[in-house]
Amino acid sequence: MGDYGISDDDHCYSYGDNDDDYDDYDSRDELQAAETEWCVRQSTASSSKVITKESLLAAQREDLLRVMDLLSLKEHHARTLLIYYRWDVEKVLSVLVEYGKERLFAKAGVTILEHDGLSSSELPSTVSCNICFDDVSAEEVTTMDCGHSFCNSCKYSDMKCWTEHFIVLINDGQSRRIRCMAHKCNAICDEAKVRHLVSARDSDLAEKFDRFLLESYIEDNRRVKWCPSVPHCGNAIRIEVDELCEVECACGLQFCFSCSSEAHSPCSCQIWALWSKKCLDESESVNWITVHTKPCPKCQKPVEKNGGCNLVSCVCGQAFCWLCGGATGQEHTWTEIAGHSCGRYKELEQEAECAKRSLERYTHYHNRYKAHIDSLKLESKMKETIQDKINILEETEISSKDFSWIISGLDRLFRSRRILSYSYPFAYYMFGDDLFKDEMTKEERELKQNLFEDQQQQFEAHVEKLSSILEEKFHLYTEDEVKDLRLRIIALSVTTDNLCRNLHEWIETDLLGSLKYTVHEIAPYKSKGVEKASELPNCLDT
Repeated sequence: MGDYGISDDDHCYSYGDNDDDYDDYDSRDELQAAETEWCVRQSTASSSKVITKESLLAAQREDLLRVMDLLSLKEHHARTLLIYYRWDVEKVLSVLVEYGKERLFAKAGVTILEHDGLSSSELPSTVSCNICFDDVSAEEVTTMDCGHSFCNSCKYSDMKCWTEHFIVLINDGQSRRIRCMAHKCNAICDEAKVRHLVSARDSDLAEKFDRFLLESYIEDNRRVKWCPSVPHCGNAIRIEVDELCEVECACGLQFCFSCSSEAHSPCSCQIWALWSKKCLDESESVNWITVHTKPCPKCQKPVEKNGGCNLVSCVCGQAFCWLCGGATGQEHTWTEIAGHSCGRYKELEQEAECAKRSLERYTHYHNRYKAHIDSLKLESKMKETIQDKINILEETEISSKDFSWIISGLDRLFRSRRILSYSYPFAYYMFGDDLFKDEMTKEERELKQNLFEDQQQQFEAHVEKLSSILEEKFHLYTEDEVKDLRLRIIALSVTTDNLCRNLHEWIETDLLGSLKYTVHEIAPYKSKGVEKASELPNCLDT
């Protein structure tokens, strides 16, 4: 690569005269090997699944059947176990092996007794309810798995037997784990019996109960989350790997699975939350007011100086000295203000200077972050234009009709540009005094910042050049020119990918990994970019 520099304009970049994009490779065989390795990275199978409204039942049923077969349980017992253990089948197996079946069931509130399935004909013809103390017929009594029996519905309005108990809890949003009413009983009620009693009173509430049970697979599952799209697309994402990852929903939204914010690596979730708040907060406006205005000594309104004279007047009519903020008269000469002199050092001046430096530092990082975000939005529109150019090339007499290397280069550009843009918020906090002041000495901070900025600058130069090459009018090229373009794009894509990986891993291990007092983790680097979740099949075992 040639020399690279950033001009005074944050949006302009310049390069040296060396246009050889593949001089790092000694032969075309090495370039082909690099391309093959890169393509293998791109084609890895997806480890996350999109769960639509239609496939939600199938996804839940899959885990239910595993537990039912493993422990020979009925469906409602299996659901009770999985809800308690947050739909983590591996956790259920771990507790089973470590503590045994009895403790596994007891902790989750699963009770399986010999009398399970006891019919009303085996009960006395009249049963006394321990809630309302009324004698009711056996047909009006429901017995749960734990053996406790109460009447279905009490005729006294101030008493709450089974039906009233269920209705109150469902309306309160507690329908996933409805406990028995008996004192100190930890057993979870049979969902079929709950549904039967509630539907007899309110069919809509019974449907709400079923919906809560179904959605518990998402709400209570640490490996499943709703897509945070606005408006909501209705999809959820299930991951098969570590929770610290970034995924792409079928609707196209890329987000961090850990915090449900937009995908933000190499920023940790904590850093990104602080940066987002800082960008939206009015604190920077307050900083601007502090730096560029001074309060009127009479009405206290902020006054901005719009001329060279240090005697300023507020709209209320009060004149004051811009240097010290003290009230004065209206008369002044070239050298002094009548009845006033200043020049003594004041703490407010030092505070204003600190606020100014802080604002300038924030502006530096925000401008570069915003410039790359804007570039990413513009480059995202290139996809249709590039596809049109490819369509034109396919109609020519060029021998090779495979132009996947162009799309791959574009995907690499998107991924790299995104990571480059988020590297600026990361640097703002990593090398500032807000978060990591006690983690490094001043000398260590300066050394690490210089190393980081060297890598960032080199990476930035390759990203800009890849963007420039992809904007070329290659649909007008001859076959030899297209072949040369292919070599340049592949070589630059591979090099950019390596630089991106090196920067990301250096942040992960050398910077965040060396912290002594705090823990900041980021999603692992993936060459193929944010993983696009594949759709979960909508099928149920019969």
